Amino acid sequence: MNKIAHAIKDQFGTELVKNLSMSRIVLSLVIAFGLGLFIFFIYRVTYSGVLYHRTFAFSLVMLSMITAVVIMTISSNLALSLGMVGALSIVRFRTAVKDVNDTVFMFWAITAGIMTGTGYYFISSLSTLTLGLLYYLLVFFGFKSQKSLYLLVIRYDKSAANKINGLIHTLPRNKVKSKTASSGG
Repeated sequence: MNKIAHAIKDQFGTELVKNLSMSRIVLSLVIAFGLGLFIFFIYRVTYSGVLYHRTFAFSLVMLSMITAVVIMTISSNLALSLGMVGALSIVRFRTAVKDVNDTVFMFWAITAGIMTGTGYYFISSLSTLTLGLLYYLLVFFGFKSQKSLYLLVIRYDKSAANKINGLIHTLPRNKVKSKTASSGG
């Protein structure tokens, strides 16, 4: 029985993680965590939408780390990488991305995790810091549109129509895209 347990331990220790040492795993996770925190910080500082979701911002950190672990695992075993591709092809992401920049930040976090997981620590750090600095400067100097779209629903009595229309026209740079009026409210 002891021989079987030892053989299983040896098999898992050598076959699944041939080229991975504990120091490389820890270093990759620490760097992916740091890069994910930097991406999170840039996202939080430059976010200009209506509703800021902390859970999405925190998931950027986890996304970097998870991707690094997956890439380390995939790169060390061909059979496991084929199984992972099959598993990922089954998964469907149903969360609707509300802002294009959210997609950009997700790809950025995934890319940082991929580069870290493959062991390109310098390239991942340099490119993440450079991209973050450039994105921050673009937002700071106004290259990113700060205009946010809002949906305003006003329910009012017909007797207040003139007052409501007067108030709408006093707002700066307002644009009414659609107006629906009904007698039933």
